[in-house]
Amino acid sequence: MEKMNKSFKFSHQLRVRWSEVDAQGVVFNPHYLTFADIAVTEYYRAIGMPYPAAFDVTVADLYARKTQIEYHASARFDDALDLFVRVSRLGRSSFDFHIEVTHVEEHISTIQMTYVHANLEKQQSVPLTQQFRDACISYEKVLPEQ
Repeated sequence: MEKMNKSFKFSHQLRVRWSEVDAQGVVFNPHYLTFADIAVTEYYRAIGMPYPAAFDVTVADLYARKTQIEYHASARFDDALDLFVRVSRLGRSSFDFHIEVTHVEEHISTIQMTYVHANLEKQQSVPLTQQFRDACISYEKVLPEQ
């Protein structure tokens, strides 16, 4: 666990609320997407690109393209979860987040998210801004794949 966390500069902690657990007493699986969204929003702030203010959403916005979640263990009510976030890939118009969710020393889940920078009206991808690329590259401990 310790070695994995060293590859991440950014982490965000949140506590599991009662409304997020199911009848089995564990976090209901869709809530991991909300947890990831909260952590990604905080990541944008940490790199100096708060969403949406730092993005010209009139030209193009960020759209979720793909999300994959692998569950390793169960989180429960009142667990303090650490979400470790990094940009693992920067493409021309898309990028990937790699997120590891842990509780104390337990690996709870791994989340991979792909976002595309696109103009919704034209239904076309738009290159990521150099400002965003530079912010990610200068922030990360592990350089994103390009």
